[in-house]
Amino acid sequence: MKESKHILIVDDDLNTRVLLTSLVESLGHESEEARDGFEALAMVKLGFDLVLLDISMPGIDGLEVLRQIRGDESTEDLPVVMVSGLADKENRLRAFNAGASDFLTKPVDLSELAVRSAYLLKMKETQDMINRNRLELEDMLEKRTAVLRKALEELAIAKRIAHNARLETIQRLAIAAEFKDKDTAAHIKRLGSYCALLGRGLDMTSNEIDLLFHATPMHDVGKLGIPDSKLLKPGKLDEDEWRVMKQHTVIGARILSDSESDLLKAGEVIAMSHHERWDGAGYPNGLSEGEIPVWGRICAVADVFDALTSRRPYKEAFTNETAYEMIRAGRGKHFDPKIVDVFFDKRTEVEEIQESFRHEPILKSLAS
Repeated sequence: MKESKHILIVDDDLNTRVLLTSLVESLGHESEEARDGFEALAMVKLGFDLVLLDISMPGIDGLEVLRQIRGDESTEDLPVVMVSGLADKENRLRAFNAGASDFLTKPVDLSELAVRSAYLLKMKETQDMINRNRLELEDMLEKRTAVLRKALEELAIAKRIAHNARLETIQRLAIAAEFKDKDTAAHIKRLGSYCALLGRGLDMTSNEIDLLFHATPMHDVGKLGIPDSKLLKPGKLDEDEWRVMKQHTVIGARILSDSESDLLKAGEVIAMSHHERWDGAGYPNGLSEGEIPVWGRICAVADVFDALTSRRPYKEAFTNETAYEMIRAGRGKHFDPKIVDVFFDKRTEVEEIQESFRHEPILKSLAS
């Protein structure tokens, strides 16, 4: 059974409306009537499958009604057949230029209306199906996008938690190496901040700076393998004790070796190289100048400054001014000259970091 369609008949002449209504209903469709353009523009929003529109009407003529129908996104695809007693070429052209779907001449013939309307109604049905499919697809896509977005957010949260857990594990490893001496508790926090500051001064990438910040606190992890009798000795180490103490660089690198993590790889490099000297007199490998990895060179400056200005079992803290003099004296000997220059360029920020972490308890650093 053929589906009944909803057709709007617009004409200011009552007799014409009655005739068209009779023809439309004989074709098995429902119809509604509008007496002028104003009424038509109000009613067309109700949702019709086809409009039969008179051209010549008072107030707003059919062509203007058609233009407004085409200019509205909700009705722009609605089939509109212009109906007129003026069948000349000029009127037809005006109608089609305004967006007419077809043209019928009064008096309207039933057979012609049947043929023209059947085609346009089928086209409207197809267009409606396309629009429904598009809306369904958009709705499905929106729902899938929402599901995907939620999944990605959850993945990001999971990765963030895993990343933070790794960082906390590494922090705890670094703290374990410093735990034996409460005066070195905040040392690892200051050291990471000093090194990140120097990295920025050397125009390193944000990723390199982040690695530097988190990896440098592992520089002395090898002290876990050094006996307390040597590590905490209040006096000067003898030659054999010093030989054992220097092994903390190798032990630390060994602890951090063979990892797939960029962070632990960086920690391995820093652990091994932070006691090398610019002039080649450092340990464990006697590297010099550019042979020393830049992370080790950065850590060397920061580590020595912090060690000089902190109390240790074997010494009291030096003043900043004394430490600055010793850093200057080591420029080009112990330290990379360029890094020393950056250190002094950032002197104000160095002292701000020093003050921020001066009295930080060892376990507080885990929460920050």
